[in-house]
Amino acid sequence: MSGPARAGLFIYAKDLSRLAGFYESLLEMSRAHSSADLVVLRSADIQLTIHAIPAAIAESISISIPPEKREDAALKFFFTVPSIPEAAAKAPALGGEVLPEQWHGPGFLVCNAVDPEGNIFQVRESAA
Repeated sequence: MSGPARAGLFIYAKDLSRLAGFYESLLEMSRAHSSADLVVLRSADIQLTIHAIPAAIAESISISIPPEKREDAALKFFFTVPSIPEAAAKAPALGGEVLPEQWHGPGFLVCNAVDPEGNIFQVRESAA
């Protein structure tokens, strides 16, 4: 992706380094920019901006291990990965999890996943 992104996702993080590293590694994204409070990751499909929650607010947030799933969010995003089994094998070492239940869509297989802070998202694999 060259130039400004046309679409993206913005996530607030209690632990910026851990959450950015999770998405960067699991989704094989490249780091376009990083600073003390912001990491921008990108792939051919999307730009992911991860912003640190201000310290005064972050102190009041508790993240359990494993993280409590935030299943009542109004939004859920998805990423296509080369292999769901590979993503499922890699996620625990990064602090997350790919859940076992799978669904078939037109041309893809999908699973829910959880990042190290409990955010629910989906990983998709092409069924071609």
